Amino acid sequence: MTKENKKIKGSSEFATSLGADGLERNNLYPIFLKTKSLNVLIVGGGHVAEEKLTFLLKSSPDANVTMVSPMFREGTVTLAETGHVKLVKKKYKKRFLKGKHIVVATTDVPEVNVKVHKHCRKRSILVNVADNPPYCDFYMGGIVTKGNVKVAISTNGKSPTTAKRLRQFFEDVIPENVDDLVKNLNEYRKTIKGDFEQKVETLNEFTKGLIEKK
Repeated sequence: MTKENKKIKGSSEFATSLGADGLERNNLYPIFLKTKSLNVLIVGGGHVAEEKLTFLLKSSPDANVTMVSPMFREGTVTLAETGHVKLVKKKYKKRFLKGKHIVVATTDVPEVNVKVHKHCRKRSILVNVADNPPYCDFYMGGIVTKGNVKVAISTNGKSPTTAKRLRQFFEDVIPENVDDLVKNLNEYRKTIKGDFEQKVETLNEFTKGLIEKK
């Protein structure tokens, strides 16, 4: 076991605590990043790396991504051409972290992934080591996008398969025209008089019928 593994061994793999009802709860804080103005680095060029790039570009086609690996799958090369993706055919070195905000390590060499994690933590860069929760500052959960509406799903890193099934469920139940509702409400909001609090109260009253049970 490496020195880095020893250091992290025993730390919590998941962000959990017990709620008032005594049940385990997810303590992760969801945010929506403007990846167009951030620099993402994916270390690795295998199947997992391609999968991470696929889901990243599906959700954020304008994301700025750099991939570093001695080799890349044919599918990765093709996918890179559809977005702002730079492929660097070299072995990982810490110099590749310069200017990066988010890093995803996906290599099949544990020592390299641990090294990436160590380098990122020293530089306060958010890092995710694929399929290794103790080495993750964040998880890449299931995402549903319907126009301007986006729903992110997390199982606290415990069951990606469940997140996938929930994503499929919400893709089916959320209507395609929900984006029309969002746009219409945005236009209606512009016509409302009063301060911020009054506008919120008016919109809450106007939309409460959307969730009332019949």
